[in-house]
Amino acid sequence: MTDDELDAALAELSPDERIELDALIAADIADTPWRPLAGPQLMAYESQADIIGYGGAAGGGKTDLICGKVQTQHRRSLVVRREKAQTEGVIQRLTVIQGTTDGFNSQKSIWRLPSNRICEFAGLDNPGDERRWQGRDHGLKAFDEVTEMREQQVRFVMGWNRTSDPTEHAQVLMTFNPPTTSEGRWVIEFFGPWLDEAHPLYPTPPGVLRYAAMLPDGNGGSKDRWVDCADPFVLVNGEPFYDFDPKRYKPTEIIKPKSRTFIPSRLTDNPYYMATDYMSTLQSLPEPLRSQMLNGDFNAGVEDGAFQVIPTEWVELAQARWTALSPKPPMDSIGLDVARGGKDNTVLIKRHGWWFDKPVWEPGKSTPNGPMVAALAIGQKRDDAVIHIDVIGVGASPYDFLVNAKQDVIGVNVSHASQGRDKSGMLEFKNLRSELIWRAREAFDPEANNGIAIPPDPRLKADLCAFTWTLQGRSIYVEGREEVEKRIGRSPDWASAFFLALMDTPKKQAMIDLMSGGRRGSTRDEYDPLACMQKLDRSDYDPTAHLR
Repeated sequence: MTDDELDAALAELSPDERIELDALIAADIADTPWRPLAGPQLMAYESQADIIGYGGAAGGGKTDLICGKVQTQHRRSLVVRREKAQTEGVIQRLTVIQGTTDGFNSQKSIWRLPSNRICEFAGLDNPGDERRWQGRDHGLKAFDEVTEMREQQVRFVMGWNRTSDPTEHAQVLMTFNPPTTSEGRWVIEFFGPWLDEAHPLYPTPPGVLRYAAMLPDGNGGSKDRWVDCADPFVLVNGEPFYDFDPKRYKPTEIIKPKSRTFIPSRLTDNPYYMATDYMSTLQSLPEPLRSQMLNGDFNAGVEDGAFQVIPTEWVELAQARWTALSPKPPMDSIGLDVARGGKDNTVLIKRHGWWFDKPVWEPGKSTPNGPMVAALAIGQKRDDAVIHIDVIGVGASPYDFLVNAKQDVIGVNVSHASQGRDKSGMLEFKNLRSELIWRAREAFDPEANNGIAIPPDPRLKADLCAFTWTLQGRSIYVEGREEVEKRIGRSPDWASAFFLALMDTPKKQAMIDLMSGGRRGSTRDEYDPLACMQKLDRSDYDPTAHLR
């Protein structure tokens, strides 16, 4: 019915019929305070996916969708923003819809809504905040502007997305625009079949369900794996096997995939915003933000921070050059970063010239002492490669064991002073850590034209792109591990191992041969592999000279 037809029909009503119609409308509004807009919002509202991605552009009704599902579909809900103060926007919208703040407790950040519904509000401001929600059941966990959040925190909170009501479908709702920083790129991979042009399932149509399960990655960790259906399965020789007897397997061995979907929305899908000047506001934004906010363009340039040490594009170029090699070139260096706690990982990266092998890693609990870390390194070592290990704190013990095992090992204390300069020769470094990370930047620089190739590991890429820098006088200062961990919510173990592997220390036998005039078999009992690190003995030694 058109507006003109509706007006004509209303004009035919008697006064009593108008009163009756008003009463019916009032009762309907009281019973259903919110309804989705026709189009993408309705599709997302009715979706049966376990995990729903919604948005892509500004003005598509993301906040309203959260409010609608909170009020009409779920008994217990949790609404999450990166900062708790940002949940005020959702609270204000709920106030408009409800017409009152009755039932809202601002001190406890909880709203007891009509029909016995409860909504809590949370922020993931700091690493560790996610643990406040451990074991807390919610039929809906809604992450508003999820690209601003840390992936590990989001996945942790999602772990308790469940309900005891058999009539309610527990769901996760993620609303977001295209990421504007590299830290938000994980969402593109999470919804890869819809957003990532390189994904084998791309392009999946909006609203279509795909199924993913968290499976072992072969290195002691886990990663998403896309499967064909929602049926439970077990792994047999690393592959899904569906025809199994549940009684023969432990509950942890039976895997039940979760369904995901993504539904794009734009300003043009929202008639209320289209009736305002909001479109002209978005059109005035500079590119690529204009395309991101107006079109929901996930392929528009995601800008790195102005002080990101290693540009994301450079890392992606190095990953695109990587192919598995067999046989591999001689191994030159091993970088070994030792876990500093239960959440960290012991990571080992092997360098063969400018080609880097896939990272080898173990959870911290699997490498609890020096002998186990030393055994990991010795087991991976080939071709007399030099082991570079961070000796700060927990790295000291495995270093001692490697020395006692007569391994060619260099203990690296990244807090020590740097003796180098950047490739321009004009800038110094605040400490050795700053120099090692900056040398990685110089190595990835396309102008270096060295053919550097690193494996397409998303964790390695994210860690390498996590560091920022400042200029202090004439010294380059790169932020430390603790600063990065506080900002991104995890320890950059992969990058730390990479920076160590990039170091180039002469192999022990090569030094012995050099000192003995090339006669192999000569010995030097007094040989000290650390001597070249001592400024008084070798003031010109620079383990990163090959990078300049």
